[in-house]
Parts: sequence; structure tokens; C-alpha cells
Amino acid sequence: MQLKPSAHRDSFTRDHLPPPEQWPLLLFDRPEFHWPDRLNCAVELLDRAVGEGHGDRPAILCGDGVWTYAQVRDTADRIARVLVEDQGLVPGNRVLLRAANTPMLFACWFAVMKAGLVAVTTMPMLRAGELAQVIDKARVDLALCDAALTTELHGAALDGKPLRVVTFGAPGADLERLVAGKPAGFQAVETSQDDVCLLAFTSGTTGQPKACMHFHRDIMAMCDGFAKHMLDPQPDEIFTGTPPIAFTFGLGGLLAFPFRFRAAVALPDKAGPTALADCIQRHRATTVFTSPTGYRAMLGQRGEYDLSSLRKCVSAGEALPAATSDAWFEATGIRIVDGIGSTEMIHIFISARGDDIRPGATGLPLPGYQAALLDEEGRELDGPATGRLAVRGPVGCRYMADERQRNYVQGGWNVTGDTYRRDGDGRYWFVARADDMIVSAGYNIAGPEVEQALLAHPAVAECAVVGAPDPERGRIVKAFVVPAAGFAPGDALARELQDFVKARIAPYKYPRAVAFLDALPKTQTGKIQRFRLREREEADATAGV
Repeated sequence: MQLKPSAHRDSFTRDHLPPPEQWPLLLFDRPEFHWPDRLNCAVELLDRAVGEGHGDRPAILCGDGVWTYAQVRDTADRIARVLVEDQGLVPGNRVLLRAANTPMLFACWFAVMKAGLVAVTTMPMLRAGELAQVIDKARVDLALCDAALTTELHGAALDGKPLRVVTFGAPGADLERLVAGKPAGFQAVETSQDDVCLLAFTSGTTGQPKACMHFHRDIMAMCDGFAKHMLDPQPDEIFTGTPPIAFTFGLGGLLAFPFRFRAAVALPDKAGPTALADCIQRHRATTVFTSPTGYRAMLGQRGEYDLSSLRKCVSAGEALPAATSDAWFEATGIRIVDGIGSTEMIHIFISARGDDIRPGATGLPLPGYQAALLDEEGRELDGPATGRLAVRGPVGCRYMADERQRNYVQGGWNVTGDTYRRDGDGRYWFVARADDMIVSAGYNIAGPEVEQALLAHPAVAECAVVGAPDPERGRIVKAFVVPAAGFAPGDALARELQDFVKARIAPYKYPRAVAFLDALPKTQTGKIQRFRLREREEADATAGV
């Protein structure tokens, strides 16, 4: 497609887009996906909200504090002035953002957008080596960083080149001091809808990170796609959740969606399900975004916190087990809206709501999106089938200067790396990630299917299933289980769980080995890191353990 003229003076991101022949097919045939050529997502999300009369309404709730829409806009404008007037940045320059979800971080994100810059959002727990890869790939020379998180950032300098770090979030921090001397008001840059505004780095994988390049219109697409059609947000809603905005699930659910629909967002004081449950109770939150793990944890806390204000619950990051969906519905009367999304596609593209929800199923393609199942040769499969999931819509994968673009985009489709089953009604059911399929004695066994069977047992709080090397069967199914409170780990419980699985799914799929852990390895966004368990098994096999 022909890109609109750019407003960027620094052309780095446009210069490093994939070649046109490697782009997926993009679909803009619905009216909600038509935006003006000159589009700045911060203007749409924030400035227009104030212009419509929402300036005095709460936008961000955090602890006992409240930021109104006007306060967020004015702070963002002053930060934009600091970036342009004091730091000398020009449209197209990249700015690294490093902080937990706070009102000031949100204001920084809006400031970056308004100044026509490119946000490079990073997880707060990244270490110096990981940050160095991001800084090098994105060619960043300025960071806005929470004052408590600077140590690893300063350790990420490359080749002796200093990284300018402007701190915020503490008394006497750089940014607050500089902002105090700036007048309100900033004329947002009239960026193109095709200008890159976000470099979102993939998380939870090994190897070199991939930078997903998203345009201003992509920010609007996730709002006018998933949020509009699956959630129908209203201005009286209060959003909350656990994912950081460096995770695009969090960027949508906690920043873009509430601001797009003139609602409010309540930010937990710290990470974790306990802080989330407390935030829901304190602020009477209505709409929550978290992972299946978060919902399971809050089920155990429902007697301690009042969650009755909730109206809508959204899950992503990994497949939502039917057992978790049913348990949450029984406890709250609310069906969790499950969905599959990806950093490459910026947000959810298959989901279901209301009466269309079938526990265990992900759902149907969103309006404006298409999905297909491909065989190993890339041919589309018809009717009920199992194959590689491929999707397309108004957004698509654009890796920055990365040969792996050819693997993700095939024949105009975004190929997600998931194996899915499509039933006779066209619904999509998650089977496994490509690397979660276990081949044991010639049988293909989907690890998540075994996990779902285990999670139906009351003794299992959490679990992860991987293939472990075995001299006779090639691989065996091995389950790592976190026992629920009141259940003692040991051989007796392992045998009970094995028999339980045999009774629920084909016996050849049962876990031939069960290990008990205090906790499963996870990413900062709550995804279980099964690859770490696989690595451990491979290392033990090599060592002859």
C-alpha cells in the first residue's frame, strides 16, 4: 500500500519498515477503520476528550489521588515542551519509557505521541543486558525513567555512548522540575496515520527481541475494533488491570480504551492479584484486564475483597481454561471475555462476548478481521479442521529490519505460531503453541489440553505441561504442578492426578511424570514460561539426571 506523507523529520523508523512485498494484506473495508490522513492518536484519545467537555472528569485514579482529563492533558503538554524545547527532540526520534503503570508514565506516553516522537515502551523488570538490546535496535538516546528504576538503565550504555536519562516519580526528579517551569499548551504534531508511533518489543521468548512497528492508526484500530465490538465501553466505567502498558494488552486495556471512550482507569498500587483485588474494591472498578493466572488467584481472594462492582472481565496472554472460566462465572456471575492477540497485531483479533462465549473456545474473528487455518504447506483448510492459525485485518506485523518478518507473514496472512481447531460453527479453539505440541511415542499431544484436565482437579492451583526427553518414547508428558492450599505434594497426589487425567482425556495423554513446585516461572505479564521448564528438562537429560 502507498504510505501517506510522513511528518517525521527523523526518518529512521520509516526507513526500517519491512519491504512492501513482505507486508500482510490489510483490511479497511469497515467504516470504523477509516481515519483522516493526518492523525495523531493522542489528539483523538486526550485532546478531543477535553474539547468535548470531559476536562473536569476523572481520568486516572491511583491510591487516594485523582487526575482529571484536563490534568493529564496539561501535564502531557508540559512534558512535550520539555522533550522538544529542552531536549531538542524532533518528530521521529525514539524515546524509551521505563516505569510501572503510574499517572506520570501515562502523561509521558501522551507527550511522546503529541510531539510526533516514537515510544519505546519497556517492562519495568528488564535488566541492563535486555535494555541494551532494545536501545541498540531502536537507536534510542533519551529515556524517561522512574527514578527508582535507573540502575539497570545506566548499565545499558553501549560502546561508551551516554544515554540521556530524565527521571520522574520522586521529589526533585528531573522531569517534575523541568515541567514546573513550562506553560500549559502544546500544539500536537500533525502526524500521518501511517507514521510509526510505537516500537513494541516482544516478550517472553529467548533470543534477540523483535521490534513491532505500530502506526498512529493502529492505536485507533484496537480501540475501534476489539474495545468497541467486544466491550462497548461507556463513560461511567472504571477500567483496571495488571498488565503494564509496555505489553500491548495493557496499553489497550488500561490507556487507549478508557481514554478513547471517555471512561476512567484505576491503577493498582503495585503488581499482583492482591493489589488488583484491592484496587477493584477501593475504586469500584467495572472492567478488568488480567491473565488466566490472575483470575485464578482472585478466586482464592473473593472472600477477602468485594468484587461486586465488576461488569466486564477480559483475559489474554495465554489460553483461558474452561475450568477457570466456569469457576469465575460460578463465583461472580460474569463470563470472562477471552481473546487471542499478539504484539505483532497490537491487540486481540479473535474473541467472543455474552451469549456467544463457549468456555474453552477463544471465539470468532472480530468484525473487520479474517482468520484461516493453514496446513504445513501454507494451504488453507476448509470447514472443521485443525491447523496453523493465520489472521488479517486493519493491523498487521511489521518487524523493524528483521528477517523473521518472512516467517510471521506468509501469503498475506499473519501466522501467529498457534495451532487452532475450528468447529462446525466457525469458532476457534486453542490447541497449542507450536512449541507446546508434544510428540510422544508417535502421538501428538497438546500440552494445554493436559493442563486443562489437571486444572479441573481441586488440588491444582496452577500447572504447566511440557515434553521431557525419554529414551524409550522420545518425549513424555511431564506436569509441573503448584498444589492448592491444603493439599500435600507427593507420590500419592501425583498418582491421583494421573488417574484423574486418564479419566478425563485419552489415557495416552496423561502426564507420565509429575513434579511439584512452589511457583511456576513467568514473564512480567503473567505468561507461564514453559520454555524454562523445557530447558531444565533438557539440561537434566544431558547431565544424566
